[in-house]
Amino acid sequence: MSLPKVFLCGGLLVGTLAAPPAEARFGKHSDSSSSSGDAKPAHKATAIGVDDDDDDDAKPDENENRGLKAPVTVSSSDDCCRYSGSDDVAAVILGAVFELILSGVGEAIASTGTHHGAQPADDPNEVPLPGSLRHAVPFSFRMGAQVSPFQQRGTGLDFNLGWDLRRFGADLRVIRLDLTSGASSRGERTLGTVHVTYAPIVQENVRVRAELGVSTADLPQGLYVGPSLGMSLEACVLGPLDVEARMQVTPFPYRQADLRTGLALHLGSFMLRGGVHGLFLDPDVSITSRDRLFGPEFGMGFTF
Repeated sequence: MSLPKVFLCGGLLVGTLAAPPAEARFGKHSDSSSSSGDAKPAHKATAIGVDDDDDDDAKPDENENRGLKAPVTVSSSDDCCRYSGSDDVAAVILGAVFELILSGVGEAIASTGTHHGAQPADDPNEVPLPGSLRHAVPFSFRMGAQVSPFQQRGTGLDFNLGWDLRRFGADLRVIRLDLTSGASSRGERTLGTVHVTYAPIVQENVRVRAELGVSTADLPQGLYVGPSLGMSLEACVLGPLDVEARMQVTPFPYRQADLRTGLALHLGSFMLRGGVHGLFLDPDVSITSRDRLFGPEFGMGFTF
């Protein structure tokens, strides 16, 4: 070996033996100017693939980005809340529609009928306002229901329907009787009348009708049909308050007399009724030991 190569190999060997031991540090730069007392603790070596808490603290931006990139899942509770919100919206919509319908019906009832509006002026050439003719309107339609609790004999339920074309009209009625005789005997009867009406008196404050038609009685031995005569009266008493009276008679094949009178309060096209009702029947029809039924009557109806 040549002399220069001998000196070179010897210098490398001496430098290696004389050099201080190296520190194993990863990710940290040691400051040679710092004293041993002020030296910061060396960063601990971590295995590859293991998260470092200090690195997470040193890089908050990366942690935030990681949170944003994390997959989003919807729990069943979120779905429940979403559905309940839809139900609330549907309930609000249905409530608004229902309120709108009720308000429209109420306004229609209040603004229609035969007993509302101002009275016509004294000038005969002036056209009467709608609803100011009361009982003399060119066309009217009526319907209603009344209940009559007869004294210790049962109850009667009356349904009626009718209309008037100035003087001519029609009237249909059905009476359902639930009668008792003693403690154990009980029976039901159905009475009906169909009348054609003619009004000889038609004025704003009063209408009188003459009625003619047929009546029926549903009895255990069969259906009875007979001629029927009647008369009815409607007259204004005070403002929207009317007095009403009606009489109906069937002479044969069974005897029946239906008498009633009372008051009717017109609230637009809606009416409230109250009065007394007397019904006289053959014992075969009544099934009671008495052929006379009497009691109060109250009900409601509509008139357009």
